Amino acid sequence: MAAYFLRQGLTVCGIDNLMRPGSETNRNRLREDGVEFVHGDIRSASDVAGLPKCDWVVDAAANPSVLAGLHGVSGSAQLVEHNLISLVHILEYCKKHGAGLFVISSSRVYSIPALAGLPMRDTCEAFVLDDTVALPFGVSAKGIAREFSTSAPVSLYGATKLAGEVLALEYGEAFGFPVWVNRCGVLAGAGQFGTPDQGIFAYWVNACLRKRPRRFIGWDGKGKQVRDALHPIDLGRLLLIQAKIPGSGGQRIYTAGGGPANAMSLQQLEAWCHERFGTTDVPTPDAEPRRYDIPWAVMDSSAATADFGGWTPLVSLPEILEGIAQHAEAHPDWLTRSGLS
Repeated sequence: MAAYFLRQGLTVCGIDNLMRPGSETNRNRLREDGVEFVHGDIRSASDVAGLPKCDWVVDAAANPSVLAGLHGVSGSAQLVEHNLISLVHILEYCKKHGAGLFVISSSRVYSIPALAGLPMRDTCEAFVLDDTVALPFGVSAKGIAREFSTSAPVSLYGATKLAGEVLALEYGEAFGFPVWVNRCGVLAGAGQFGTPDQGIFAYWVNACLRKRPRRFIGWDGKGKQVRDALHPIDLGRLLLIQAKIPGSGGQRIYTAGGGPANAMSLQQLEAWCHERFGTTDVPTPDAEPRRYDIPWAVMDSSAATADFGGWTPLVSLPEILEGIAQHAEAHPDWLTRSGLS
């Protein structure tokens, strides 16, 4: 997305603590592209306070795994520091400089029991929303809209993102700077550091090409769970449209995803990889579900389309996957760079 902003003639400055494996690679590439890079940590108020003045801030910083905070080295308190406390420092920066703020939120702010309880038709390749029966408010054949239930539980990760949305909107109203919240589906594109917990499209394509072990987890181990993909360029296009709208107030929360046209199941993704790479190994079925897993999550972006001049994703899912595949072929060590042994 930073590269897209540069092509639009904007000046871009980024801050990152480089704690994620592989991020050093991105730092060098972004600097070559013309992004001003600051090595810092937004969990530190002094690091944020020292940033140069800007017109808009894109807050895309988070530990983005729905399992974050449950186990391993990333504890629950650290999750809150990454996803919420850091946002407070960003909000104070926006308050000081009058900068607008884009909060890149998540489809995982929605109620897990409500998502898990959606009526599904079980086809041979994927779960499909059964819209022949009465559906809960906020979901349709177009996907999940902003009005869908956000009642707990939403996961620790989802709770930090939801709390961040509310806090950002309150700061914007109190101190008079514009805030936009975009709840995104899976962001996916070439050069993404994918893992089994996040960036699933990038991870799966790389893992299939390298014949790394893969698992179909839950739902009888058949890989029928479905997600949609949104390319960062399409998100960037939306942000630039929103940036032209002055003031605050009114509707400020939108869902932004690839929608049904850019959605597929893991089984369908695996089949695409076999056809693209000519591979024959198969994932291991693992019928035991993980905590917070859901069978289907597709974003309904129709409100954004209606309110922002007909905006709609332009980069198709086949284009996204082909871009990831070409990058994977050119970078055989990408999974290792991503921190996967």
